[in-house]
Amino acid sequence: MSMLTPPGMGGKKFRVTGDRYPRMRRPRRRRRTVLALFAVVTVLGLLGYGTLQIVDVFSGDDGDRPAGAGARNASERQDCAGPDDEPVRVPEPDAITVNVYNATSRTGLAQETADALADRGFVIGEVENAPEGLDGEVDAPGLLLATAAAEESGALRVLATQLDGAETGTPEPGARADSPEVVDFVIGEDFSELTAADEAERRLADLASPSPTPSADDTPAAAC
Repeated sequence: MSMLTPPGMGGKKFRVTGDRYPRMRRPRRRRRTVLALFAVVTVLGLLGYGTLQIVDVFSGDDGDRPAGAGARNASERQDCAGPDDEPVRVPEPDAITVNVYNATSRTGLAQETADALADRGFVIGEVENAPEGLDGEVDAPGLLLATAAAEESGALRVLATQLDGAETGTPEPGARADSPEVVDFVIGEDFSELTAADEAERRLADLASPSPTPSADDTPAAAC
């Protein structure tokens, strides 16, 4: 018996039979490393996506705005828009009858002024010296007398575009019918001439243009 033969073997010989052989298992350390790397990559991806979402929120990216943002912007644009663009309805000069009265001591001033107003399209009614209660009593360039109906129709405002510094008032009760198209023009001591024709036309155009109406609480509108 050889010295290398383990005790108890008795020098017997053994032969391996069959087709099964013992195999070595892979170390588990490699599998754990792969799982750890996968977990790290997943966490980094989630952190990166969350960072992008936060950046989009604070940068106001249009593509990621909430659904209500568009409606709010549209509402703000509507708030910035002006009022209705329909022109203000005022009568044309040829629909207004003007009675011209001279309350000064300058002769012929009533007729001269009436002719100038006629050239600008107004219909001329009476051309006389001012009645006793107004003669010499008007210090302003002119006094425009109109009834409530004439004020409401816009006839008074139209005639006022023809004279700077004119004062306004109402005619004496029973002086004439309450007509919305008749205005009395009483020439006063400070009268020199009518407003220049081109300037009067510009004022008439502005009078018919729409003007913005301030809100009740005077809240400033959003920037447009």
